[in-house]
Amino acid sequence: MLELKKILLEAVLVTVVGAALAFTANVISSRGLALANDYFPGKPVTPESSAPATPSSAGMNTNLPASASDESVLLRIKQNGLQLVDVNQAVQLFHDPRSQQELILFVDARNDQEYHEGHIPAAYLFDNYHPEKYLADVMSAAQTAEKVVVYCHGGDCDDSVSAAITLRDAGIPNQKLFVYAGGITEWMADKLPVEIGERKSGQLQKVNK
Repeated sequence: MLELKKILLEAVLVTVVGAALAFTANVISSRGLALANDYFPGKPVTPESSAPATPSSAGMNTNLPASASDESVLLRIKQNGLQLVDVNQAVQLFHDPRSQQELILFVDARNDQEYHEGHIPAAYLFDNYHPEKYLADVMSAAQTAEKVVVYCHGGDCDDSVSAAITLRDAGIPNQKLFVYAGGITEWMADKLPVEIGERKSGQLQKVNK
């Protein structure tokens, strides 16, 4: 009996000493196991940070209403490195004192008939399908301007983008060129001033309140 107790005591002692040495080695080793970690979880745990991110409105200014500008137009503006303005920015530029000095220009990229039926006051006509008729006048003004805002109908109309690219290819620096994607449709919907007839005719459309 005494012999059996002696053997059991030695076994317990060896076990305790072995466990102590193993624990010490685990702590010292750079490859040791982190005892607080759960290496056999019951189910995967998804951290909150892995949840899909909510699309941000930061970055390129594309926060126009869907009715004001088509996604394909916005994509083409971005692909060509052009700058985008929304209706609020267009209005600010329109009322900027530099507009009176033609340091800020608006350029209408629609055809002659559409332009005469109503355009942003003092905007230059530039039908991109007949650039030879308008390029000289627009280029002369745009070269001395600080900002050139090009627009057309809005929505899925990308004539404004094409016109801006034509002006850039003709020598207007890209940083001067802005595209108002909402166009005349959004401008009129917001009951903003619309000039009829020739440029600077002074004839404004009557706005129904």
